[in-house]
Formats: sequence, C-alpha cells, structure tokens
Amino acid sequence: MTSARPTRRSVLRGTAGALAGAAVGAPVAARIVAEPAPAALLPERKTKHVILVAFAGGVRTRETLGAPDNVPTLKQMADEGVVYPRTRTSNLGHFGAALSIFTGIAEPRGIRENARGPDPTLFEYLRKEGGLSGSDVWMSTSGGAQQTNYAYSTHQDYGPRYGANTLDGDGVFNQEFKDLVNSLGRPREMEAREAELLERMRGSLGADDAAGVNSAATARQVERYILDELTRGTSDLRGVNAGDAKALQVARNLMLFFKPKVLGVSLQNADVAHGSYNSYVEVVRRNDASLAELWKVVRDDAELRDSTAIFVLPEFGRDRDLNSRRGLDHGDGSDELNYVSTVCWGPDFKSGKVVNQEVRTIDVCPTVCDLFGAKARFSRGDKLPQLFG
Repeated sequence: MTSARPTRRSVLRGTAGALAGAAVGAPVAARIVAEPAPAALLPERKTKHVILVAFAGGVRTRETLGAPDNVPTLKQMADEGVVYPRTRTSNLGHFGAALSIFTGIAEPRGIRENARGPDPTLFEYLRKEGGLSGSDVWMSTSGGAQQTNYAYSTHQDYGPRYGANTLDGDGVFNQEFKDLVNSLGRPREMEAREAELLERMRGSLGADDAAGVNSAATARQVERYILDELTRGTSDLRGVNAGDAKALQVARNLMLFFKPKVLGVSLQNADVAHGSYNSYVEVVRRNDASLAELWKVVRDDAELRDSTAIFVLPEFGRDRDLNSRRGLDHGDGSDELNYVSTVCWGPDFKSGKVVNQEVRTIDVCPTVCDLFGAKARFSRGDKLPQLFG
C-alpha cells in the first residue's frame, strides 16, 4: 500500500510542536517545548485563539485613532470591537513597558536592559494554568534579543518549560541568511545534494540545550519552513518599519499554517520618532497595512474568523510637543505619553463600544488568561471592564 503524501499544512503544523525559543541571529536554536498536564474543563466561549499585538516603540493615540486615515485597519477593528482610550501605561522605558503588557506587572526595566524578568508572562500562565501545549503558544518579535525575553520568565515555578515558541523577524528571516540559502541552492527533491544541504543547514539550527533536542525529522521540517519563508519575500522587506513588517508577516504565516491558540507580536520601529516625526507616522501607517494582512488571514479562514480575538495596544505614547529635531521623545509626563488606546476585537466582545473608564496596560494579561480559564496568579492587573457582549 502506498502511504499518503504529507501536505504542506500537515508538515508545518507538525513543526509547530517542535519549535521553541528560536534564538536571535545565527545560530538559530530550535527546541522541543515540554507539554503540561491537561487543564480542567473551561467555561464555553467562542474565543479559541488570541492575537496580542504590542504596537510598541511609543505610539500616541493622536496618530492612530485620532487620525483614522493613518490606521484604517485599526479604526475598523475599533468600530467593530471595544476601545479603551484611557489606558494608563506602566513604565516609560520601552523594554519594561512592553514587558508589563505580557506579565501584568509594572516592570521597572531600563531601556537597554536585556535579561529575562522574574515575573511569569501570560504565555506561562496559559501553558501551566490553562493547559495549552507548546505548539499552541507563539511569539513573533521585531526587536532582536531583548524582545525574546517576553517569551518566558526566570520564575522557579514557570520559566522556559512553559514559554512561548519565539521567532524574531529580523534575526531568523534576514538577508544574510537568505544569501546563504541562495548560495547553497534550494532543495527540491530528497537526493544526495539536498541531504548535504540539510546537513549544512542543520548547523545553523543550533545544538543541544537543556530543554530538549529536535529529532532529525523535525529539524528537516524546521529547515523547510525557514526556507519557504525566506524565499517568499519576508527578508526582502525594507523601509522604516522593516523589522515590524517582518514580525507581522511571520505572525500572519504562523496563523495561516499553525493556527496557534495564542500569538504574541511585539513591534518597535515607531521609536524612529525621536529623530523624525514624518518617519514615525510612516511606520504607523505601514504597520497598520501589515496588520490588515494578518487580520485578513483571520477573517478569511473558516476556523479562525468566528473564534479569534485580537488585542492591539502600544506600551506608551509620546511627548505632546516636537523636540528640536522635529521628532517626538517620551519623557514629558503628559497625558499623550501616559495614556494610550487599547483596541479589542473578537467574537465574545461588544461591538462599537468605547469605554472611557481608566484601565491599565497591565490589565491585558489577566484578561487574555481569563479567556482560556487561566488565572494570572502574580499579575497586578484587573480584567478589562465592559468588554464582553
């Protein structure tokens, strides 16, 4: 009897369970994520998938929902969902403020710090308390090694065994790696030449680590996935939002092929605002266009369209007035800096609702966890009010 030929989707979805914490740059590490015990039965909700986009880099409401022409996608999401225009930020450093979204705790981190924190992330809560598997939880980042710290903490009861599988758009899908692939030649059939190529590629995937080792078959799946993504133009993305565009493109492909239960996306290119207001606005516009592609995957998919919730919020805003370079810093203590807008869209949420009550960026973590019946035990946030329909 002839065995059935595996489909692209079956191969890719099989790969999801084996990837974990892909390191930034070369070598790219792939690890098997441990599986937690099954969770108890959860209250029935329509939401089965969540995408959380940290529109980070410092983005004011004035350039987003305050200027709808800049963000037609985000505006449409807001019109169909719930908006919190008085979302209080937790920290003025990019790293700490963005980390706070994922931990539900105001994180006192310096802008240049690069270390995992002690507080569990929502990914860890969802895997340990919510019973989600390693293949269910993913993170796509724009900000290099620093942002990979959002995937899991150093907490002794949580940590890497409950972390998110992480892909960095500017580390994995870069031009240098594509040039290497092109110089080696793209494999098409399993023959001696391809086998040799895969062995050389395997060197770029890294070696053993404490969390486990990919099998040879899994390594080949990872390699094929990377090759496919590189040759589909991801590494060719250019412009002021190149890193963010790559992260959003990776997120799009992850939803299209893997359909994870939870997908975090962290952006950062809006911080170009320090030197150029016009470039900052261009980042906002381009990121909204990339968000549209991600949202389209959700709405066009029969499984995802009625079961996916999306949260979008910056880590903080920017100063009220331009600096001497005709850019925008983030340190004046104004409301434009300290308050941002959070947009929530999904099947369980109200539609066309604006909640003017003050909330906090740290409230997103326990809200996402609640959707899956998990409790964010150490979070200091509250569930977002007036969200559910």
